[in-house]
Amino acid sequence: MTAPIDPRHFRTVLGHLPTGVVVVAGLDASGAPHGLTIGSFVSISLDPPLVGFFPGLNSGSWRAVSPTGKFCVNVLADGQDELCWRFARESEDRFAGIEWTPNSDGLPELAGCIANIVCSVHSESEVGDHLFVVGLVESLDHIDNAGDAMAFYRGKVTRAVAAD
Repeated sequence: MTAPIDPRHFRTVLGHLPTGVVVVAGLDASGAPHGLTIGSFVSISLDPPLVGFFPGLNSGSWRAVSPTGKFCVNVLADGQDELCWRFARESEDRFAGIEWTPNSDGLPELAGCIANIVCSVHSESEVGDHLFVVGLVESLDHIDNAGDAMAFYRGKVTRAVAAD
């Protein structure tokens, strides 16, 4: 029989694997914007174009957005720490006082991000204490020469530097 894994030790060890940082944003049924920081965003398939992420089962923001069936992934740039932490905490209006614009679908695109990926919900399944959300990519774009991406590494935000 295997000994139980201590959750803090689990988080510490897996924290040694750098991950990108995104804000998944969308609208609720009334048209109000919601968003949440995700450090577990992945590319799944090229054909069809699929991406995935893992919101917590108790994420109020994802529960608000999910029924609408669409979301926008905002890829954070190095230096957008304030946005990362703002959308990581549950609060009433995470969008108050920040710069964002609605895209052609009305979904929130945050200013200063290095890429945006618009998706429809392809599937959701419960996996442990999270959901695995798969999105079908409908459109995407990046900003040339936008700088480096934000990464999460060993419990902190840092810069993901591209090799030249």
